[in-house]
Amino acid sequence: MEYRQLGRSGLRVSRLTLGTMTFGGRGNFRDVGATDVEGARRQIDMALDAGVNLIDTADVYSGGAAEEILGQALTGRRDRVLLATKARFPMGQGPNDAGLSREHLIAACEASLRRLQADHVDLYQVHEWDGHTPLEETLGALDDLLTSGKVRYVGCSNFAGWQVMKALGIAERTSLPAFVSQQVYLSLQERSAEYEIVPAAIDQGLGLLIWSPLAGGLLSGKYRRGQPPPEGSRHAGEWDEPPVYDEDKLYDTVEALVEIAQDHGVSAAKVALAWLLARPGVTSVVIGARTDEQLADNLAAASLELSAEEHARLEGVSRPPLIYPYWHQAKTASDRLSPADLSLLAPHLGD
Repeated sequence: MEYRQLGRSGLRVSRLTLGTMTFGGRGNFRDVGATDVEGARRQIDMALDAGVNLIDTADVYSGGAAEEILGQALTGRRDRVLLATKARFPMGQGPNDAGLSREHLIAACEASLRRLQADHVDLYQVHEWDGHTPLEETLGALDDLLTSGKVRYVGCSNFAGWQVMKALGIAERTSLPAFVSQQVYLSLQERSAEYEIVPAAIDQGLGLLIWSPLAGGLLSGKYRRGQPPPEGSRHAGEWDEPPVYDEDKLYDTVEALVEIAQDHGVSAAKVALAWLLARPGVTSVVIGARTDEQLADNLAAASLELSAEEHARLEGVSRPPLIYPYWHQAKTASDRLSPADLSLLAPHLGD
C-alpha cells in the first residue's frame, strides 16, 4: 500500500480509505448497506491486512449507528488506525441540531466521540457548506476542538471551489485553523469536480479524499444499457445519489470499463478505481462495500495499473466539456498554465 501526505499536513494516509456508510442500515441508509458489528470487524481486518490506515465515517450515517458500530469493531485496536468523521447534517429535531455553528459542531464532535468510544478523531470534517453561519465562527469552533485535543486535523467536504478559497483566506487572515483536506465526489460518471475543486486543491495544497468512486455502484459493471437495476442494489430502491444526467454517456463509459476489465481479467469496478487513483490531486479513495467479496475486489485496485492507451480511452468517453473560461484558456493561455490549470486542461490542449 502506498501512503500519501494529506495536503500540507504531516499526516500520511493510505491511498485507499475504508468507508463506513454501509454500516448500520437505518433510515434512508438501508439502501446502501446494513453491515453489523461482526461484519464491520471482518471488513476492518481486511482493510488493515491490505495496509489501509484511514477509516472514514460520519455522524449522519444511519443516524449515528455507523459510528457506534465502528467504535465497537475497533475495540482494542483504535491505535492502529486514523479515524475521520464528519458533522453538519441534522442529528435531531431542534433548531441547533444541524449546521456549522459553534453550538452544533462542538456538541456533534462530543457525541461522535462517545459513539466511537474514542478520546479524539484524527480528521474532523465539516460535511457540507452552511451559508447561514459565518466561517469565522465555524473555524473558531474547530480551533477549540483542536486545542482541546479532541481533534487532530480539520477538513471540509462538498464545498465549491470559491467556498474552500474563502475558508482558507479567512483562516490565514485570522490565524484560525486551515482545512488540510476536502472530501468530494469524483468518478468516471461525474467529473464536475475537475473544473474548480481539484485545481483549487492542487493550488492550495489540500488533500483530496474521494467519496463514492464507483458512483454508488453504477460503474461496477452490473448496470447495463437497457436493463433494469440489479435486484437488491441501492439504485433499485429509493437512493438517488449520484444523479445521472446523461445515461448514454454513462453506459458508454461502463462499456469501456467492462472491455478494459476483460483485457486485464479483473472487474470493471477495479478498473474504475485504478483510473481514479491515478488522477491529479487525488490523495485517497474512500471505498465501502456491502459484502466482503466486494471489499476484497476494491482493495485489490491499489495494485492495478492501466496503460496510457486505456487512460486515454476512459478520458475520451467520460471527459466533461470545457465550460467558460476554460475553453478560452485552453485556446489562448496554453503557454502559461500551472499544474493546477493542467489538471483540467492538459487533455484538451491537443484538440
